[in-house]
Amino acid sequence: MLSRLDATDIGILRLLQYDARLTNKELADKLGKSINPIYERVRRLEKEGYIQRYVALVDRNKIDKPLVAFTNVQLKEHAHSMLKDFEQAIVNFEEVMECHHMTGIYDYLIKIVVQDMNEYQDFIVNKLARLPNIGTVQSGFVMTEIKHETAYALRPIGKN
Repeated sequence: MLSRLDATDIGILRLLQYDARLTNKELADKLGKSINPIYERVRRLEKEGYIQRYVALVDRNKIDKPLVAFTNVQLKEHAHSMLKDFEQAIVNFEEVMECHHMTGIYDYLIKIVVQDMNEYQDFIVNKLARLPNIGTVQSGFVMTEIKHETAYALRPIGKN
């Protein structure tokens, strides 16, 4: 069972969401705590799955991946095995940054990041369309990114 988050846990998570390179000493200093309890809390937060991994956020424009498409996919068949087959295939495409199983008309919403329209077309024609059971595909392209947040707003969990 996951433990409840108190103010110190939330403080650690808030700080690490904005700078995962902070040392335990820096976390302790910012939170007015000693190092050992902070170290133990960080390890507990990792063990319990609150902290899944540490990453570097890369500017996609600097690595020549400026085109972002949000693509809705509707499958022809909705048997459990068909859904799982699609999911197993889609996670292996490097162009796919996110894939969400959705309610509504479309079954999946996929975030695709590529260099240009030619690379997008290649992905659609030579990868996505070749998957079995693909029905309707509809895409929208990002013109301007207004907000891109990676940090969640946090509040105590498990308290009444």
